[in-house]
Amino acid sequence: MLSERRLEVLRAIVQDYVGTEEPVGSKALTERHRLGVSPATVRNDMAALEEEGFIAQPHTSAGRIPTDKGYRLFVDKLAGVKPLSGAERRAIQNFLDGAVDLDDVVGRTVRLLAQLTRQVAVVQYPSLTRSTVRHVELLSLAPARLMLVVITDTGRVEQRHVDCPAPFGETALADLRARLNSRVAGRRFSDVPQLVQDLPESFETDDRGTVSTVLATLLETLVEETEERLMIGGTANLTRFGHDFPLVIRPVLEALEEQVVLLKLLGEAKDSGMTVRIGHENAHEGLNSTSVVSVGYGSGGEAVAKLGVVGPTRMDYPGTMGAVRAVARYVGQILAES
Repeated sequence: MLSERRLEVLRAIVQDYVGTEEPVGSKALTERHRLGVSPATVRNDMAALEEEGFIAQPHTSAGRIPTDKGYRLFVDKLAGVKPLSGAERRAIQNFLDGAVDLDDVVGRTVRLLAQLTRQVAVVQYPSLTRSTVRHVELLSLAPARLMLVVITDTGRVEQRHVDCPAPFGETALADLRARLNSRVAGRRFSDVPQLVQDLPESFETDDRGTVSTVLATLLETLVEETEERLMIGGTANLTRFGHDFPLVIRPVLEALEEQVVLLKLLGEAKDSGMTVRIGHENAHEGLNSTSVVSVGYGSGGEAVAKLGVVGPTRMDYPGTMGAVRAVARYVGQILAES
């Protein structure tokens, strides 16, 4: 375990390096921070921190910079989450309140996160597998053609055309709509297959084929949508950090284009707490020079998806964590009210 003083020295190094982009020397540390000890003592502390792998010396400089291990200790032990100012919170609320539907909520959230943190923002659409059915609508398009519309508790809308094996009248359609909603409205998507499996048997023999076709389309919709959707924004922000990516920026950009990689980065929605992955903790090689800050969001107490930011390891962790957490809370409120 590091002594309190060495933890303070590490905190000062991280703060100065994030703020100045310059490797940090013992003289500058003692001038900028009230460490209460001489530059010689700080030099000894820095030597110990370097020996234990918390800081390193870039080849050209006399100063030191934090390593992934140093940032990890800073995030776990030394960094609080920096609360947003009243003006920032009002700006978030006003910007998100104008959203007209789920796509607009996700789009605005991406833009907002990218602007607030000046990093790359990634927002996962609410997952159907973790959502609840709000309503199922059935509309007649032709005597043997219907439209199935599924609306979730998070405002997500899925539409499918259904070709029926025989003409299906308005009375039968209204009956199916009512019975279907009585079974599935307010229920989890994962429960739907079991809830509707015996529904065709309760209809007249002539209508059972169409009822089975509608149910098959409904269940296909649930299966299809386990393919998660994401929105990403602010990739241009990475160009501001050219010197933070030791080789080239291309591997980072290529990794960000792979949806599977991003979903793994954000992690499972059920792990709804704040997650910070630093440098080589990211399994994808192209992202070894980045950090990812993510958190779950949702209506009520349960997360239905994740949102977060990707940036260089030289990141303002307290500020980024504060912004990500605040935006997630406001998005959750909007989904709850929608």
